[in-house]
Amino acid sequence: QVQLVESGGGLVQPGGSLRLSCAASGSIFSISVMGWYRQAPGKQRELVAVMGSSSTDYADSVKGRFTISRDGAKNAVYLQMNSLKPEDTALYYCHAIIQTDSRSANYRYWGPGTQVTVSA
Repeated sequence: QVQLVESGGGLVQPGGSLRLSCAASGSIFSISVMGWYRQAPGKQRELVAVMGSSSTDYADSVKGRFTISRDGAKNAVYLQMNSLKPEDTALYYCHAIIQTDSRSANYRYWGPGTQVTVSA
């Protein structure tokens, strides 16, 4: 079993900053991709930032404001969010593509989500 657990969400004023963390635990052989998605009320889930072994991708709406990073030793991914805007308000989900043993396929896993609210 693999679990992803996010932390770091909360309420912040426009222009403020938050740092999200996510740690993967359980039967993990390798992690090829880790990242963050978000879903606002009434909208579809969208990619925020994702980091593979040799590439990083950001949504256009967060470029220059958000920074994704990973700690391979801890099976963790982080999202530093600066200059937050009300439109960044959403439930943020951690995402990972994980191989649980050397012979298994890669599977996609999701965390339960952490709420980020940007409001004055």
